[in-house]
Amino acid sequence: MGGVGEAVAVLEAGGLVVFPTESVYGLGADATSAPAVERLVAVRGREPGKPILVLASDLAMVATVAHEISPLARRLAERLWPGGVTLVLPARADLPAALTAGTWTIGVRVPAHATARDLVARLGRPVTAPSANPGGWAPATTIAEARAYFRTDVGAYVDGGRCDGAASTVVAIEGGAIRILREGRVDAATVRRAAEE
Repeated sequence: MGGVGEAVAVLEAGGLVVFPTESVYGLGADATSAPAVERLVAVRGREPGKPILVLASDLAMVATVAHEISPLARRLAERLWPGGVTLVLPARADLPAALTAGTWTIGVRVPAHATARDLVARLGRPVTAPSANPGGWAPATTIAEARAYFRTDVGAYVDGGRCDGAASTVVAIEGGAIRILREGRVDAATVRRAAEE
């Protein structure tokens, strides 16, 4: 097991880490590094065409992966972050291709989990956070489950106890409207209220 400092060092070196979020354990790579993201895809067996969620420490960091943050997206971010809502935003063109999987969008959130937010802030760059499991397997809610999946393919495991398994709510920003792609930790009514001016 390792701490956040060790995990940051692994990320800086292009490696992979497992860390707790408010939902499940995430598989982390430096989201700005194409080789690191490609390594994540190879280790996790990510399905082609499926974008990869990233975590940011604040709205300023979101701007490093999002081509645009509309007034509506900013309003949702200010009212619902940190928390369990992933916003799907237009992606910057210079991101590693596997992050967007040809969709030209990026799913991003500022996590409520203190360890996850600390990890991202200390790295100073967005971190990937697909669930820590090979494609088709159940997401890891304990560090032991994640370690059984990935063993030495992951350079650092940060133990945060058992995660509750409740997925984030995924919200696409389309023009001046929202579309809820997946209702999870935050209910749709709360998201819609937050979108109101």
